[in-house]
Amino acid sequence: MKPRAVVFAYHNVGVRCLQVLLARGVDVALVVTHEDSPTENIWFGSVKSVAEEHGIDVITPADPKSAELRAAVSAARPDFIFSFYYRHMLPVDLLAIAARGAYNVHGSLLPKYRGRVPTNWAVLKGETETGATLHEMAAKPDAGAIIAQTPVPILPDDTAAMVFDKVTVAAEQTLWRVLPALIAGEAPHLPNDLAHGSYYGGRKPEDGRLDFTQSAQDVYNLIRAVAPPYPGAFTDIGSERFVVARARLARPGTDLSKLAGLPPGLHVSDNALFAVCGDGRAIAIHELRHAHSGQETVITPAAFSEFISSVPRP
Repeated sequence: MKPRAVVFAYHNVGVRCLQVLLARGVDVALVVTHEDSPTENIWFGSVKSVAEEHGIDVITPADPKSAELRAAVSAARPDFIFSFYYRHMLPVDLLAIAARGAYNVHGSLLPKYRGRVPTNWAVLKGETETGATLHEMAAKPDAGAIIAQTPVPILPDDTAAMVFDKVTVAAEQTLWRVLPALIAGEAPHLPNDLAHGSYYGGRKPEDGRLDFTQSAQDVYNLIRAVAPPYPGAFTDIGSERFVVARARLARPGTDLSKLAGLPPGLHVSDNALFAVCGDGRAIAIHELRHAHSGQETVITPAAFSEFISSVPRP
């Protein structure tokens, strides 16, 4: 008899891992997902659409603690509950409905980067590796026993979106590899030593504000961590906002002599945009956007230079 599952899922990881369960012959009795927010940039796949294409019942409750949700999960009689990038913590009494356990895919190599937006945090912190972990769900977030992990590299110029694509593949590979053993009751349950990791909270658009007095590497890590399709790293000049959409640390050998002595911030040199940072190093800005009237438009070095010349000096 096929194992039955209730799946809580969202985003690209939710799409791919749901498809893994179906490909492995799991009977997905119910999918619980989120309604897309009209205020969010929806650049990722739809779990709801995939479930509906496969004829699976879909619900989108606002409250994971509601009696209606608990009744729906109970009625599905799941052997397993899976959570794939679902955005709410699931209460322990709900997890207990699954006769054979409840498992979550998390986008880091636990116990590192427990909590929210782990890929963005890993890039921001300058990590060179992250990955995906399948673990048992518990009362605390990302704290249950580790079932399997798959690492991926973070290259020096990777943005968080690039790394997230790798993590999505790692999540799919992890689940595909270990699912037969999990179904057979033979999967390992390894210690998840929280003392060797840290918990990170969610991030807001305001957290993308640039501080050019920091080192160039730290500034660049923030740019990479929140680059589009995320809200982007930004700076305000006067009443105007500018978003750094694409950038690179200035290459060795780049002539930065004309930037010497300039204060930290955005500057134009030889019709190119640079950010001078607190350690004297510079970042080459390849795409700068001017945010105004709810829109973002790319601004050229010449146009930015003209804007700067028009800003009153303090």
